[in-house]
Amino acid sequence: MCEDCTSGPTRRALVGWAGALAVAATSGFSATPAMAAGGPKTDLTADAALAKLKAGNARYVADAQVCASDLGGQRHHVAGGQAPWATILSCADSRVPPELLFGGLGLGELFVARNAGNLVDTATTGTIEYGAAVLGVPLIVVMGHQRCGAVAAACDVAVKNATFPGSIGEMIEPIVPAALAVKESGGDFVVAAAKENARRTAARLLERSTIVADLVRQGKVKVTAAYYELDSGKVEFLA
Repeated sequence: MCEDCTSGPTRRALVGWAGALAVAATSGFSATPAMAAGGPKTDLTADAALAKLKAGNARYVADAQVCASDLGGQRHHVAGGQAPWATILSCADSRVPPELLFGGLGLGELFVARNAGNLVDTATTGTIEYGAAVLGVPLIVVMGHQRCGAVAAACDVAVKNATFPGSIGEMIEPIVPAALAVKESGGDFVVAAAKENARRTAARLLERSTIVADLVRQGKVKVTAAYYELDSGKVEFLA
């Protein structure tokens, strides 16, 4: 996401980004300068981006050895700006790297936010808003996964009144309603809760963010939920 990981963005760049977002918020984003993102935006539609994710995951399932190459060339190509075509909000779980499980995607393709339980807090919401409003990302995917520790903890809270130390308990609080909603549904409780949490998080994003909600109403952005199965490598996109 950063263009210069050593020195960080300049004050002028930060002021420019802030100004672009302020103008965008009051004008339906039509006046957002393309250069605020450091270059032209993607020309993919949300549906095309979704199809590309599905095709990439199919490649990953069929042949997990396939991966993107020429990282040096890619780094040079995107150093001056980025035009990602999908935002992925996924769990911080080390087994769920979005770039790999969607087919070995390279630098500059996915705008990724990760935290335990794939939740929308202030920082994550702001990250997604920046991707949608400034970078022009047309697709947002909230992706849960099999055997998610945060979801399993929320399930223990829901049925066992479990407690967790430090900030962990507070972190998983938003997942507990999803667990409560599916605890009598039968089948694998944690799987059902992970899927329900992904759906609810996608809906919560639209409730929290007027920026994203407005872009969805304008047909410029699509938000969807998904579920990644660790055993098979398949990503299921949820209705």
